[in-house]
Amino acid sequence: MEPAVESGIVGAQASKQAKEGSKNRSRRRWRKGKVKASAFSHSMDLRTMTQSLVTLAEDNMAFFSSQGPGETARRLSSVFAGVREQALGLEPTLGHLLGVAHHFDLDTETPANGYRSLVHTARCCLAHLLHKSRYVASNRRSIFFRASHNLAELEAYLAALTQLRALAYYAQRLLATNRPGVLFFEGDEGLTADFLQEYVTLHKGCFYGRCLGFQFTPAIRPFLQTLSIGLVSFGEHYKRNETGLSVTASSLFTGGRFAIDPELRGAEFERIIQNLDVHFWKAFWNITEIEVLSSLANMASTTVRVSRLLSLPPEAFEMPLTSDPKLTVTISPPLAHTGPGPVLARLISYDLREGQDSKMLNSLVKSEGPRLELRPRPQQAPRSRALVVHIHGGGFVAQTSKSHEPYLKNWAQELGVPIISIDYSLAPEAPFPRALEECFFAYCWAVKHCDLLGSTGERICLAGDSAGGNLCITVSLRAAAYGVRVPDGIMAAYPVTTLQPSASPSRLLSLMDPLLPLSVLSKCVSAYSGTETEDHSDSDQKALGMMGLVQRDTSLFLRDLRLGASSWLNSFLELSGRKPQKTSLPTPEAVRPTESMRRSVSEAALAQPEGLLGTDTLKTLTMKDLSFKGNSETSDTPEMSMSMETLGPSTPSDVNFFLRPENFHEEGEAKDDVGTMDRAPRVRAAFPEGFHPRRSSQGILHMPLYSSPIVKNPFMSPLLAPDSMLKTLPPVHIVACALDPMLDDSVMFARRLRDLGQPVTLNVVEDLPHGFLSLAALCRETRQATELCVQRIRLVLTPPAAPLS
Repeated sequence: MEPAVESGIVGAQASKQAKEGSKNRSRRRWRKGKVKASAFSHSMDLRTMTQSLVTLAEDNMAFFSSQGPGETARRLSSVFAGVREQALGLEPTLGHLLGVAHHFDLDTETPANGYRSLVHTARCCLAHLLHKSRYVASNRRSIFFRASHNLAELEAYLAALTQLRALAYYAQRLLATNRPGVLFFEGDEGLTADFLQEYVTLHKGCFYGRCLGFQFTPAIRPFLQTLSIGLVSFGEHYKRNETGLSVTASSLFTGGRFAIDPELRGAEFERIIQNLDVHFWKAFWNITEIEVLSSLANMASTTVRVSRLLSLPPEAFEMPLTSDPKLTVTISPPLAHTGPGPVLARLISYDLREGQDSKMLNSLVKSEGPRLELRPRPQQAPRSRALVVHIHGGGFVAQTSKSHEPYLKNWAQELGVPIISIDYSLAPEAPFPRALEECFFAYCWAVKHCDLLGSTGERICLAGDSAGGNLCITVSLRAAAYGVRVPDGIMAAYPVTTLQPSASPSRLLSLMDPLLPLSVLSKCVSAYSGTETEDHSDSDQKALGMMGLVQRDTSLFLRDLRLGASSWLNSFLELSGRKPQKTSLPTPEAVRPTESMRRSVSEAALAQPEGLLGTDTLKTLTMKDLSFKGNSETSDTPEMSMSMETLGPSTPSDVNFFLRPENFHEEGEAKDDVGTMDRAPRVRAAFPEGFHPRRSSQGILHMPLYSSPIVKNPFMSPLLAPDSMLKTLPPVHIVACALDPMLDDSVMFARRLRDLGQPVTLNVVEDLPHGFLSLAALCRETRQATELCVQRIRLVLTPPAAPLS
């Protein structure tokens, strides 16, 4: 090739590269400018932001109104008029909420609660509209201005702003109804149902399309978009395979039309969360455990020497009482619902430690198929002084220790201690109290056999996330009830502490949360409490009359009897007959493995010393009855066991998840069949005249509006536990998310413990979704939040300093 020609080619390539580099730099500057504009918007006070947005909206509205009769120009003018109207209507309400939000904080160092979160979310939406309005004002005359694209984004965020305004009015209603400092709705059960009935009819699809994840840190949004595409694609595949059993990872990569059409994706997302049952969510949440995806996750995680799945035999054993180690109590294997069976748990250790390759432990190892085995080190590390017992999340219905193995491996390396993660049985096949029984059994087994796990057991921490955080707390309560060793501390990440369907300002965020939609939460709670409905496919069942409800509930009642006649149901059946008798502290003679049915959670609580239970009866305990001053009195006579008898008035309306209380007018009952959602609830007065939020077009939402009394059991909802039980807890360290619908659970639980003088810490991370532990490797923010959890665990595992002499 001639030098001149070659030189010309090289020059052309260099010119082309220079142009591409210039384009990339322009894109980076635009993105950087967008981030800076967003940061500037967030630094503005609410009134200034609103005024700036209104001014820009009016300017853009006037411009597009003068552009002739074109449809796009008309819609752009209309959308800016809507932005102006909604911003002006929303600003006073947000200002009011922000002005009183500090009354609901745990303390001045922890400014976090659902009111603050709702205001922050609305500010994010306003900030995005402000940035977009500035962009339109600066570029509307350019020939490169994409009118249709900007119109679609503006319309999506206007819809989101409208729905957020509705949520702000709901929050005002909560503020007016609740006592100072109380975050959960305190109206009577009928009013609560009216509130939820109104709330669940709101349109949600706008939050799952173009606006998906706008409230979270930008690094999270691409993941959420990929997740939403996978979800709707998975949903289509699931519909074609009714059981969902043949769904594979390939179903996650067939959603091209959902990827390019955000509005279609949002509508389909809303349809799925409202209409598909808990079995769909179980299948979808377990998709990470298929071989391909789990192998990829393990490749990206820390390499450990030990990761073995153990099968703990269902054999009773003795545990010493902390009050007198010479006495023991029998820990029986779990029996509820499905009878005796082994409990699975995964042992994870960064180093191979003494005892971890013992003959006895090897006999408990359960095969998981072909796995990469690493060569053991020539010598074993000594036993660690500490042990972490981990309980995974998943809404009580999904996931195992394998789903959480990547971050647990990192924990094992950073903490330098072995971790045993419990694989409890999942609802709806194994409802409450099966999971609690298995976790308690595995915890006691780990304490007794810590030498096999590579630990001396001097310090033990219970750690869990979400549903696992709930189980960590209730396992500790049960250990105290049995009189055995409680852990030295608890680390609970974004735990759920009450399963009652009570509204709170943070739970309002479930309207837009892609990971915790309200209807999905309700399905999980129904499954765990054993009140899941069997089938909604028949349209005739959507409008059951009173007799239909009775027939259905009778069949469910008989089904539960066949599944094992769990103790709380037995207690309910005995209500009209006799009261339970006092029971003394359990002894080995009183609790034997040959008994026909294992003691229930209720009986374990009944068997506490009288001073522990006291008069903190749960007979009519609700959020309204909780005292946050820790002033409960005790007497010499315990009231009742924590069975169905103590969980609420034994009226049919309490047992049935759908029936209204008896004190409601009959004409109200006639209008309140399961399928009826068109009645005007009393809470609609919360909206000012002329304001109409968007309503869902996805049909009736199958969500129970009344809770079963079982969810008031303190072993299911520890926030409702009496003071005497909460005083038995070890130090509790809670790590919550500011934008999590479960935030108020953490704040109120921490307040109860603080008021009782119990050691508790609450750390709230910003701009991250529920479940950030499973996203630990995703971005800097999730890594920092995960490190905070590790620090809290390390605090538990560090022995307290000896007092100076």
